[in-house]
Parts: sequence; structure tokens; C-alpha cells
Amino acid sequence: MSQENNVPVLTIDGPGGAGKGTVCQLVAKKLGWHLLDSGALYRLTALAAEKHGVALDNEESVAVLAKHLDVQFLPQDEGLMQTILEGEDVSLDIRTEHIAGHASRVAALPAVREALLSRQRDFAQEPGLVADGRDMGTVVFTHAPCKIYLTASAEERAKRRLLQLKEKGLEGDVKQILSEIIQRDERDMSREVAPLRPAKDALVVESTNMSIEQVLDVVMTELGR
Repeated sequence: MSQENNVPVLTIDGPGGAGKGTVCQLVAKKLGWHLLDSGALYRLTALAAEKHGVALDNEESVAVLAKHLDVQFLPQDEGLMQTILEGEDVSLDIRTEHIAGHASRVAALPAVREALLSRQRDFAQEPGLVADGRDMGTVVFTHAPCKIYLTASAEERAKRRLLQLKEKGLEGDVKQILSEIIQRDERDMSREVAPLRPAKDALVVESTNMSIEQVLDVVMTELGR
């Protein structure tokens, strides 16, 4: 259970492009649970910093933006989510590799992580929460009864990311995406605060050669559903 209010929480952590977002949306829909895309909060903070001309290494100012984000998540058909920042639809903007790279830098700032911590925990509401991120099981919801660490090879994740971009009508180069993924992995795994790693009690799922349906089956089995 969540340490905050005894609401059931499933955490799915892992590196970018491992399929966390898709699996989390499918699980949340199956169970009728709430969904937290924690990565979106860091992407939104990075985008807000860019829009307001705040340097990403200005930790204090970026943390203020994070604490006061004017954001809405609006459910759409087919399990999609519309993201509104300061009254503007930024659903596509926050999914670019450009913003993903900035989000990784922002996520390494301790003050920013602290500013977003309580906001993330507030998502734990009945009947349950599926939490997607990089430190959901290790920091945000340490007492969650079910934790998954979903990963895949960098090459496979680059291919998946390119496919996601194309499906959204965005351009991408697989070699550049692979390079950015490797750099982001290094940054996420080596940061001093909440580094990317499996929780000690997490089930590690290596999905390089698995379909989304196979991963979903593993998660639902782990949940006992």
C-alpha cells in the first residue's frame, strides 16, 4: 500500500523507451485505477523553463516553476491523455526528444525533485494508482505492494521511440535517438539524488524480445489479477 493513505499502488520504473507508458495506460484502464505519468511532470517543468527563459542549471528558479506548475491532465479516447500547460495544449511538445533530454537534466536537480514529490504522492487515490517513472518504487511509493522495473536494450528502445514519434507525426533519426538514450541513461543512473535503479523488491522485466501484450500479462500476473 502507499505510505500516504493506504491506497493500492503499482509502480513501474525503468529507462526511457522501455514501454512503461503504454503498459501503465493499459493496466490503469484494465483496473480502472488512476494513472501518474511522473515523467510528464519533469517534461512539463523543462518546457515551462524553456518558455519562461529560465536556465536549466538555475536550480532555485526551476524548482519554483515545478512547485507552481499550471497543468491539467485531461483523459481522451483510446486511453490517451491531453496535457495542458498554462492553458496551452502541449501533449506533443513534451514528447519530443529535445524536451526529454531537458527533462533528464531537470530531474537531476534535488530541489526540483523535492518540489514535485508531494504532487506525485497526491495522485494516490481510490480505487488505486498506477505510477510510471524512474523512482516511483525507490523514492515516491516505497511501500507499494507491487513494483515492476521494465527495461530493454538501448537499441530496441531507440527503435520503439522512433515508432512512437512517427505515430505522433513527428520526425526522428534512430542513430540520434540511440545516442540521446545512452546519454540519458548515464545521466539518470549516475545522478546523486534518486538514481535510476530497480527497487530491491521490484520484479525486473527485460522486454527486448517481448510484445506489449506479453509484458502486460506478466504485470497482471504479478498483481494477482
